[in-house]
Amino acid sequence: MALFLDTAKIELRAGKGGDGAVSFRHEKFVPDGGPWGGDGGRGGDIFLIVDEGLNTLMDFRYHRIWKGNAGEKGMTKGMHGHGAEDIYLNVPEGTTVKDAETGEVLADLRENGETFLAAKGGRGGRGNMRFATHNNPAPEVAENGEPGQEHTLMLELRVLADVGLVGFPSVGKSTLLSVISNARPKIGAYHFTTLVPNIGMVHVGYGSSFVVADMPGLIEGAHQGAGLGIEFLRHIERTRVLLHVIDMSAIDGRDPFEDYLTINSELESYDLRLLERPQIIVANKMDMPQSVENLKEFKKKLINKFGEFADLPQIIEISALTKDGLSGLLEATADLVKHTGEFKLYEDDQFAESDEAYYGFEDEVGKLEFSVYREDVSTWVLGGVKLERLFKMTNFDHDESVMKFSRQLRSMGVDEELRRRGAKDGDIVRIVKFEFEFVD
Repeated sequence: MALFLDTAKIELRAGKGGDGAVSFRHEKFVPDGGPWGGDGGRGGDIFLIVDEGLNTLMDFRYHRIWKGNAGEKGMTKGMHGHGAEDIYLNVPEGTTVKDAETGEVLADLRENGETFLAAKGGRGGRGNMRFATHNNPAPEVAENGEPGQEHTLMLELRVLADVGLVGFPSVGKSTLLSVISNARPKIGAYHFTTLVPNIGMVHVGYGSSFVVADMPGLIEGAHQGAGLGIEFLRHIERTRVLLHVIDMSAIDGRDPFEDYLTINSELESYDLRLLERPQIIVANKMDMPQSVENLKEFKKKLINKFGEFADLPQIIEISALTKDGLSGLLEATADLVKHTGEFKLYEDDQFAESDEAYYGFEDEVGKLEFSVYREDVSTWVLGGVKLERLFKMTNFDHDESVMKFSRQLRSMGVDEELRRRGAKDGDIVRIVKFEFEFVD
């Protein structure tokens, strides 16, 4: 049986933009020449795209780091480099994308073909044609390409099913699924036979069908991780109707009514909205000797607990083993599915789609421009998203580029902050791996 990978942690590094070119015109009949270096091409984006043919995140288990393609460097004659080809990573329907560090939900991918911009490629560096001015008509300065975004994401897959089978281990859920659908789950006479959600398509008459998922057996404390716990409670979130399967034979010595209360308590503890879904109580194993009396007692306790006039769930008697009562169960379930809307995990306005029809990350340049800390008596370290980005986009092979970078630091207030912290002439200042002397 194939392993169902429920979550996957991936690292994405979008493509770096191509470097801008430094070039000059040297034609024989153009005596004054001029700058002729073109811009670099943009780095490749990394998208997640929904593929309805997938039902697992298994591919990401063995391939966790994905790197985007770099843009082409700028060329002479003012020619721009080609933009890099984007990368599209296929994910199943029902994949939720979270920031691995903060836990923030970034996207909820449900529909086939839906895309999410997971990491944006860097823009191409500007060639020296872009820096020509009246005072400096022949600049020897160009930018390196902008680094692509880097993100660590957590992918979570929730089974997309209309109906979820819930109940204690070994109450007959897998057997029921096997006789009402095309699913062939592994079935054994011991607890936790089902280690992964099994999915099957159920056909009820002409043109009526629904998808049902056999959820692994729950036990008390599942919402806190006991048993198979939260790993599979999350799969129930997407279902529209719950079939609560109960072993009325009580062959294991358990009380069917207490089992019913315990499972509902676990659903409520995990997420209050789970109990908003309509339930059908499936009284299974009615072919066993004690089941009839146990069902009578179950109904009495149900009325005593909630009241005779309460809106109690429908109870349908079946035997998954002998297939008695299945037609009535399927018709009732199909009717509930038909009249029950989808339960959304998140509000629609939580994700604002851009004009380009994909979700995106906020621009990281908006964060703190730089940071300063003292490493030792005479060494200072500069950091920060914007500062490091400017550093990576500076071509230190050309003096004009170095001077331009120095002016950018000064305009950001770096010099002033170093003086305020006590930096003196000759102190070492380091940015990433680049070191220079501070001059007051």
